[in-house]
Amino acid sequence: MTMTARALGIDPGSVRIGLALSDDLGCMAHPLQTLKVNKQSALEIAAIAAEKGSKVIILGLPRNMNGTYGPAAEKSRALAAALEPLTSARVILWDERLTTAAATRRLHEAGRNSRDQRQVIDQAAAVQILQDWLDANTPAPDTSFES
Repeated sequence: MTMTARALGIDPGSVRIGLALSDDLGCMAHPLQTLKVNKQSALEIAAIAAEKGSKVIILGLPRNMNGTYGPAAEKSRALAAALEPLTSARVILWDERLTTAAATRRLHEAGRNSRDQRQVIDQAAAVQILQDWLDANTPAPDTSFES
């Protein structure tokens, strides 16, 4: 990913889809919005990716703790397959194990109660998915010093 490419992160769910967007430098993920799942979800996501100038879409791929895939993973793969012909952005499936748990913990630590969390948990999980991918794909800064 180039340093000026924006990435769109997606936390796919059976009812809602959380979206997150990276900053212009591709370093930090920020919550974007939540969509309701419908037959047009792939079109909506592709339109948002185009509007935001996303060159890459990071789509959460649910895995069981033992590494196997279940029905939710098949839904993510189907969404990825539906997205690919609708966008010029590269679609990447990314392991999302424990992202919702991490997002829930962060929201709780920020003082959000369970009822408040429902409104933003999908976006927070998308932020976690995208940030994990950004962290794994951003080169470490050069910390060497010249004498």
